[in-house]
This record gives sequence, structure tokens and C-alpha cells, in this order.
Amino acid sequence: MNLKWEEMMLKMKKKTKITITVISIACIAAIGFLLFHPSPTPLPDEEEEEEKVAPVGPAFNADSAYAFTQAQCDFGPRPMNTPAHDQCEAWIVSQFKRLGCTVETQKADLKGYDGTVLHSTNIIARYRPEATTRILICAHWDSRPWADNDPDSTKHRTPILAANDAASGVAVMLELARLLNNPANAKAMKNQQLGIDFVCFDAEDWGTPSWSDLPDTGDSWALGAQYWSSNIPQGYAPHYGILLDMVGGQGARFYQEGMSKQYAPEIVKKVWKAARQAGYGSFFPKSDGGMITDDHIPVNQKAGIPCIDIVPYYPDCPESSFGPTWHTMDDNMQHIDKSTLKAVGQTLVQVLFTEE
Repeated sequence: MNLKWEEMMLKMKKKTKITITVISIACIAAIGFLLFHPSPTPLPDEEEEEEKVAPVGPAFNADSAYAFTQAQCDFGPRPMNTPAHDQCEAWIVSQFKRLGCTVETQKADLKGYDGTVLHSTNIIARYRPEATTRILICAHWDSRPWADNDPDSTKHRTPILAANDAASGVAVMLELARLLNNPANAKAMKNQQLGIDFVCFDAEDWGTPSWSDLPDTGDSWALGAQYWSSNIPQGYAPHYGILLDMVGGQGARFYQEGMSKQYAPEIVKKVWKAARQAGYGSFFPKSDGGMITDDHIPVNQKAGIPCIDIVPYYPDCPESSFGPTWHTMDDNMQHIDKSTLKAVGQTLVQVLFTEE
């Protein structure tokens, strides 16, 4: 993916002026006590966060999500036009069907950055397909054909395993589908008429590699999402969408992505509030990250669906602001963290089970 961060810095200045008029030794002692023994009352933001921890819905099983991630990686690298890609497609379809969703595939031949014809398949799995009130949850399922950000330049043309980018996003969706397939869990949803569309986009990561002499205009990325967004059924209008991208990495924190705030600011607020309510506010800081070209862009611009991107930001990582494994050979199961999967998954449970 062509992910470009514009780091934003906030500078704050505080000026405090304290004037103490000495009247008596007793007053000096009292003032000294106040100055050097501050009140333990939390700051407004801290107090707000404590008040909002009120988890709703079933427990998201991070072990299960981890297993779904591993199962995709067991096929090996899954770039376009390969047998592993086709095998993984069949597996994802079978899993969503097994978990009670109605599934259809959207086939298209798309043109890659270099003119390669890419045999693409978007996978659409519907929970409660009869419901007219719907939410879109999406992730890409193809893997990067080249480790073009690997520190070893001899590996820049080697396909990556793509455990985090983006088997993790599909895994979280599968675990959500598993939870919703349990009738007892489904009855706990606030809105019993809510339907969910799980969409797995293909051809996201065939974007122009860093070693190519061709210009990277951004249009070579998110090809499956572009096609889906231009060919949605007439009248299809989910209330909003949530894109999951690289949601299983070690040390991940999900800052508020700039294009998400531009197109769907209220959904950003909703999801970050849900994270705090679920008890995972530390994974979702109320801070700006940057602006990214990702699958949510065509969903917003072409489909007209307000969609946000849950994507990590590592402000101090020298390899990439998307983490040290992004588009490298180290994007493997060794660097998948169950606590990250849990934080994202439980946040989505909070969103879905409190939706009115």
C-alpha cells in the first residue's frame, strides 16, 4: 500500500505565575504543603477515560484470531496470480460460510502498475443479509509480492508472508463472524436488525515497488477496493465502514488517521470512544497520525460510504512509521501479538453491540 504519513506536532506552552504574599509562618507552611503535595485528582481526560470503561458484548478470542492468521500464512505468500492465492481464497470463502454468512465473490481482471493482468477476487460475506441497516467491515487479503522495504536489498523482489499486512485483518473479521454466529451472543446486540458486511479486498498490495523506475501515482494500490467501490449494488448504503489494516503487530498503536477524520470524523470518534469503553484506550490514543492512501479512500470517494482506517502508526520507528516489519520478510507469525488482536477485536465488538 502507498502509505504516507504527515506527522503532526502539537506544541503547548504553559505559563504559570504564582505570587505568594507572606503573612505568617502558618500560611507559608500551608502553601508549601499545597505546592509540594498536589491533589491526586485525575486530569479531566484521565477522569473521562476511567468513567467510560464499560465493556459490552462477548469476549473477543485473541487465540482464535491468531489461529485464523496462522491458517492464512500456512498457504505461504499469497500474491496475485499464484496457486497459494487461489487456495487462500477458497479457504476464506469456506470459513465465512461455515460461520453462518452468505458469501459471494466478485471477479475482475485488473491492470497492475506494470500492465500485468491481475486475476482479482473480492470476497463479500454477509451476516443477516436480510437486514436493511448495515455496517461495512473490510480488510485486504492479498499479500505483497515483494519485500521492497526489507533491510536486505537482495530480498526486495521476494514475496512476503504477510501475517500482519494483512492476514490479521481478515482474521479479526473471521473471529467477529464466529462470535456473531453464536445465537446467545447475537441476542446481546442492542440492534437486533443490524446486518454486517465483511468485505475482503483483493489486489491492494500490488502497488508500485520502491525499486521500480515507474512513477508511483497512488492509483496502483487498492485496486480491488477501487473496483468494488465502482460496482456496488444500486441502493447499497451501509451507515459506515471500518477498514482493518495491519491490526496484529507487536507494539502497535492506532492513531487517528487523517483521511478518516476528513471523510468520517464522527465514525472516528465513535470507534475511539468504543476503545476506551472496552478498556483499550491505550491502544487508540486520541492523537493524529497522518494521511494514508489505503482501501478506505475509494470506499469514501467512489462508493460514497463514510469509512475510516484502523491502521498503526509507529512515530519513532526508523524502518517505517508502519512498524519494523512493514513490507519486509519479518512480516511473519513471530511478530503477531495477541494483545493487539484483542484490543482491535474487542473494540469492534463494543462498536457492533452498542450500535443503535
